[in-house]
Amino acid sequence: MRVGETHLRLGVALALTGALLGACVGTARADDITDRAEALDLGTQAYVYGVPLLDMAKTFKTQTSVNVSDGRGNGPVNQFNHARHLADPLDRTVVAPNHDTLYSLAWLDLKSQPIVLHVPDVPDRFYVMELLSPYTENFDNLGTPTTGNHAGDYAITGPRWKGTLKPGLTEIKSPYDRVWIAGRTLIRGVEDEPAVQALQDQYTLTPLKKWGKPYTPKAPKKPDTTLNQATIPGTQSGDDPIAFFDALGDALKQFPPPAADQPLLDQLKTVGIGPKLHPSKNKQLSAGTLQGLRDAVAAGKAQVNQALAKLIASSLPTHNGYLVGSTGTYDTNYTSRAIVDQIGLGAPLPTMALYPLALTDRNLATLSGANSYVAHLPASMVPPPVYGFWSVTLYDSSMFLVPNSIDRYVLNDRSDLHYNADGSLDFYLQAAAPTNPDQLKNWLPVPSGAFRIMVRLWGPDAAAIPGILAGTGWQAPTILPCDASGRTATGWACAQ
Repeated sequence: MRVGETHLRLGVALALTGALLGACVGTARADDITDRAEALDLGTQAYVYGVPLLDMAKTFKTQTSVNVSDGRGNGPVNQFNHARHLADPLDRTVVAPNHDTLYSLAWLDLKSQPIVLHVPDVPDRFYVMELLSPYTENFDNLGTPTTGNHAGDYAITGPRWKGTLKPGLTEIKSPYDRVWIAGRTLIRGVEDEPAVQALQDQYTLTPLKKWGKPYTPKAPKKPDTTLNQATIPGTQSGDDPIAFFDALGDALKQFPPPAADQPLLDQLKTVGIGPKLHPSKNKQLSAGTLQGLRDAVAAGKAQVNQALAKLIASSLPTHNGYLVGSTGTYDTNYTSRAIVDQIGLGAPLPTMALYPLALTDRNLATLSGANSYVAHLPASMVPPPVYGFWSVTLYDSSMFLVPNSIDRYVLNDRSDLHYNADGSLDFYLQAAAPTNPDQLKNWLPVPSGAFRIMVRLWGPDAAAIPGILAGTGWQAPTILPCDASGRTATGWACAQ
């Protein structure tokens, strides 16, 4: 073979090799792009699906990070940890804390045995013990709306418990071994705290094997009173976002998902997400898939925010400027569950309570401390249709109570309110205190920035619930800004 032919053949071979390598690289890049897009889509769905479960886990870790009750609702498992005083702006464990009740919180671990919940006679006030699953489902309730105000003993049993209960015990079957009890007892003001505290002392939790005998939880040898704020893995600055899905795999293993979730889980498994799965350790996932999952954490959060914005936009015209919806049970409506988790973790069933929420005024402009407002409830809507209690609470944009000069966070049916001559009711939302004494009674101080208003209807009348949810019945107060004349566009007088 001549030298020229050798060079020619070598050149052809190199050209062919380069073309093949280029084709392989191009295919790999195309595969990565495809994998990334698929993982981004499924990972975003997994975030929306899983964030309430991980938020509950975060709340559990935070509230049980002290081994003695701290008087603010935090403490050991299988014990009531009561909030002994009304919430204030420093309470930031649970979003949208109310100022109508004292909380009695407890995390139950039912793996070893059932826990007996005892409630005393509560003859003269509304109370409820809300039971929540790790998936934020309000699966049962005790108290005024359901079991009444009489004393009772309720054995809360886990999904695998089998046995016979002693006479005098009523079984409540939990779908999981972990239960969050969010107890609320009506309080009529700061002066009523001792009476409610006395009731709280009678709410007890006892392991089934100890029930009927004197029982006091064992005190820790080394009391730990330092509350550690847990976070959702993969969501903080400096976190690898893939940690979110690793944590989700652990949570789904610990709390097996409902059967209805299986179709979604089958899809998520194709990108390494599901019970016992840890994408960060899965060597079979491509670089594109891993990057798509990392991108999905931010995309999932954005999707929840967008869904909330869309829900608000559709709800406000129907509900007088408020976000109104059904809470407490979600089935496969994962987006709804994620929205409620964001704005009101632990919200109960509508038969327990309804929470109309205003982020804007009636003109759909964001509520801002730069303005003054009147929230007007016509005489036809007074009083709200409840057998329990109602309130109007002001929060900052993060749904926490706002510090103010008079420590007033709520106006409610226990407040010394001034009613108009026609029976209507005006609430004044502004930074400056009104000089008119009657208007001062109805004043809620606002922060300098954006704020929100939540109306609570605890124990809504059963006949009123469908109309409230549909927007055809009772409506929350209309919020309108004040103009330079000192009135709203409808002519309502603003606070002076």
